[in-house]
Amino acid sequence: MESSYCLVITTVPDREEAENLAEGILDNRLAACVQMAEVRSFFLWESSLQKENEIVLYIKTTDACYGELESYISQYHPYDVPEIIKLPVTGGLPGYLEWLRSSTAARGPV
Repeated sequence: MESSYCLVITTVPDREEAENLAEGILDNRLAACVQMAEVRSFFLWESSLQKENEIVLYIKTTDACYGELESYISQYHPYDVPEIIKLPVTGGLPGYLEWLRSSTAARGPV
């Protein structure tokens, strides 16, 4: 059975960018919750090893919102090629999942 909920992960360079992106996502009801945490990222970019402090965003949403969420992140993200990874949610507390669904059901700016 396919999940109707997902967790989307993206990273941004600093807290201000993270908060701006999270607020825009929530204002547009593209997710029910965005959590953020500081991380140290090591990655290859243009054939060179990069070491950067970043903020990772864990975005809880529905499959129905994913397309618009991906477009929103792509439009407002500061990186040329942002990390946007979608992970299916295969279970969870029914009340929490219902809150997630109902929080994203009324689309458009708050």
